[in-house]
Amino acid sequence: MDFPKELRYTKDHEWVRLEGDIATIGITEFAQSELGDIVYVEIETAGQHLGAEAVFGTVEAVKTVSDLFLPVTGTITEVNPELNNQPELVNSDPYGEGWMIKVKVDNPADIENLLTSDAYAAQVGS
Repeated sequence: MDFPKELRYTKDHEWVRLEGDIATIGITEFAQSELGDIVYVEIETAGQHLGAEAVFGTVEAVKTVSDLFLPVTGTITEVNPELNNQPELVNSDPYGEGWMIKVKVDNPADIENLLTSDAYAAQVGS
């Protein structure tokens, strides 16, 4: 499995890419493989300020529905519009076209509290 070194990860299987004070967030390759074929992504929190670990949406797969947890405190500035018509992008390109949201982070240093790729790989047994 692929866990890019430049990203940070959560125990709940989200990944974060920080550029300045904007974080792009999605779910990991491990998470999408565990969920199976993703058929719907529901995120209705655009414009909202949420705390770390708050639920920002859900992802529906053929066999289950899972909550999506915000890794850091901030305001959701953008939701990936492509996921409305192509939720399968989360399966085919979880770290690229399958990103879910962009967040203006309150404190960019909070990213340092998240897991490194090596720590995440150890957690999921890869």
